[in-house]
Amino acid sequence: MGILTDDMKRVVREQRLGFVATVCPDGTPNLSPKGTTAVWDDDHLAFAHICSPGTIANLRRNPAVEINVVDPVLRKGYRFKGTATILTEGPVYAAVRAAYRGGPHPLQEAIDRRIEAIVLVRVQRALPLISPVYETGATEAEVAKGWQAYWDSLRRTPTPR
Repeated sequence: MGILTDDMKRVVREQRLGFVATVCPDGTPNLSPKGTTAVWDDDHLAFAHICSPGTIANLRRNPAVEINVVDPVLRKGYRFKGTATILTEGPVYAAVRAAYRGGPHPLQEAIDRRIEAIVLVRVQRALPLISPVYETGATEAEVAKGWQAYWDSLRRTPTPR
């Protein structure tokens, strides 16, 4: 049994957007969203290098990485700390690339053509991320209802005056 639980895998598979933190040469953090975040196996997450020159350069110097994946409605998720390996060839690279094909994004084929490398992250530590709103006694249903209403309000077409 690996470090990734069934619930961790579910959240990553459902959300797909991971925020990847790396270390810049001057020691400052770099945070970059990756819409290709995926579960590879019980111990690894992966993401595609499509347009990530800063992230890749940082990982070549220092493979330490943290990926945060959060459900924006429930305000719950996970942080995954580990070590990255950049793959540009080989059987694991080919297998991860193949797993991306036929994905859920309507532009998946165009995305697939732009993949320059695969970053495989060996997760060494995984912890939950839970909003402090739950400390008030709020339930998931209450939190979801409030945030869903908020997101819906942003998408409403304004009425002409």
